[in-house]
Amino acid sequence: MAGIAYSNPINILARVVLEHIENELKKRWPYRDVWFRRQNNIWDNQSNFIYNIQDFDELIERIKSQLQLNQFDKKEFFYYSLNRWYNYWSARAVEQLFIDQPNVNAVLNEKDRLKDFSIQGISFDLKTTKFPKGFQKDFAYAQNHPEMLIKWLYNNQSTGRRFHLENRLFLVVFAANGEHYKLKA
Repeated sequence: MAGIAYSNPINILARVVLEHIENELKKRWPYRDVWFRRQNNIWDNQSNFIYNIQDFDELIERIKSQLQLNQFDKKEFFYYSLNRWYNYWSARAVEQLFIDQPNVNAVLNEKDRLKDFSIQGISFDLKTTKFPKGFQKDFAYAQNHPEMLIKWLYNNQSTGRRFHLENRLFLVVFAANGEHYKLKA
């Protein structure tokens, strides 16, 4: 996010916020990129504090205190919460980058799970995702057959209460060294 130019001076505050989020997200990099389990509603409910915490150090403290309140496996819940936080705040930052563009508008209801913004009046749910291992084809194949990747993403991403078939815009991050998740920061 660093190095982005804003033509509108009103967006200077957005740039400052984005730079803060970028710096906080990068603090997650020393930790392994593992989940240990698929997302589920029970663990989501216990880690919903991630939506209200931007600062990494505060997040770590909140995870510790939450672990004292439940019987979840400590390592699994730590990474589950850490990953949800990272995904949420990186998605918010990417949404802001879109919203700063002409003809792109934020949705009025921030809690609308089906829409993040509209482009020329067409609503989209933004999904930022690492290039999926489960796709079982390489990145070059996906670039040459985007419809196959899109179909796979629609069928395999966002299960549970997050599943829907409305317009989605998939932003797929890929790094040749396998550290795809770092591109989200």
